[in-house]
Amino acid sequence: MGLFKKRKAIKNEKTEKNVMQMVTTYGEHYYSWNGKLYDSDIVRSCIRPKVKAAGKLAGKHIRADTGALKVNPDANIRFLLSEPNPFMTGQQFQEKVATQLCLNNNAFILIVRDGNGKPMQLYPVPCVMCETRYINDELHLKFQYRNGKTGTFPYDQVIHLRQDFNEHDIFGESPAPALASMMEVIGTIDQGIVKAIRNSGIVRWLLTFTSAMRPEDIKKNVKEFVDNYLSVESDTFGAAGVDAKAAATRIEPKDYVPNALQTKETINRIYSFFNTNEKIIQSRWTEDEWNAYYEAEVEPLAVQMGEVYSVRLFSRRERGCGNRIVFEASNLQCASLGSKLAMQAMVDRGAMTPNEWRAVMNMAPVEGGDQPIRRLDTQVVDMAGQLLGMADGMDSGKFTAMAGVLVALLEFSGKQDAQNIKIAERDRDEAQDQYQGRDGPE
Repeated sequence: MGLFKKRKAIKNEKTEKNVMQMVTTYGEHYYSWNGKLYDSDIVRSCIRPKVKAAGKLAGKHIRADTGALKVNPDANIRFLLSEPNPFMTGQQFQEKVATQLCLNNNAFILIVRDGNGKPMQLYPVPCVMCETRYINDELHLKFQYRNGKTGTFPYDQVIHLRQDFNEHDIFGESPAPALASMMEVIGTIDQGIVKAIRNSGIVRWLLTFTSAMRPEDIKKNVKEFVDNYLSVESDTFGAAGVDAKAAATRIEPKDYVPNALQTKETINRIYSFFNTNEKIIQSRWTEDEWNAYYEAEVEPLAVQMGEVYSVRLFSRRERGCGNRIVFEASNLQCASLGSKLAMQAMVDRGAMTPNEWRAVMNMAPVEGGDQPIRRLDTQVVDMAGQLLGMADGMDSGKFTAMAGVLVALLEFSGKQDAQNIKIAERDRDEAQDQYQGRDGPE
């Protein structure tokens, strides 16, 4: 990729460096499957739910200044999140990054900026090895790609996602050592099953001839025995007979078949490593089960992406002015139909707008659906403001009539409040009289 050829001059390079091998490296000595985790159907099925959920996260630019909160105020950032580069959409980009993060516990995104320093494109770095280097006391990352080429970039120009962040100062811990033994067991079991199937076609009958015979005669007699007694179309109904010149002995193959319980327990250990289970993988989860998985796996990734994107895409001054990136997803999409229909009460009370509720129902927005409504009159909440806005351009007679209606509404509301207060006071006095009459002297 030509964009990766831009490199800064290397001066006063220090000798200290830390190297991280990605699990996608070819020929790792401790892997019986050549170090390719993604080639395992179990591993791929474990990470697929998280990858798909990460692809559905919606990235938004939020600006919370002193005036009001604005969503996607900058068109450049909005296009950067939805179209990070000419080759990927935002959903495809996020899935690729999430896959690298699950397999390596590290994922790198290169930020390409224009001449003014504004971010213009984002590219996932498909490296097989990454090492840290300090150039002029500034941290750089040197990537080695699959084609053998390398690229070095300043760390502040790279969005670095990581998990299992423990001993190393920069990189997350590789999952390779923890998965090596379990993947070796799974590979051995698979190979054993394949060999058992292949061995099913080995010699099952042994003909022992009592007299010396030429090889071609032995082969001829064996073929006649097979055709007469072992063929499916044989008319002997499975019965065999030999003369004194030969003795027929049946050989029972005894192939080792792995215990099903042991295999299942090993697979469950891999599920636990990736914090998933069979229901999540096979999409048989319930509403509560998916919410638990979402909070454990997807939501922490969304929080990390939002924070790292904000630090790398905005300067400290821009972040101080309230600019930040958030990745959000409506986990209510997994709710049952009954739960979704029950949310109409929130729409009636103005807690949700009609379009927000329609989004949960996977329905397109409607015109005017971004305004909150109330249950009684299903009108915009700010009724008084609408009445005053309609007064612009009216003649004095209509304006006076509208003002009278507004005053009457306010008076009626005040009378209702006063009447409610009187009723409450009367009920309180009656309760006190009853209490005193019950507890006072007879």
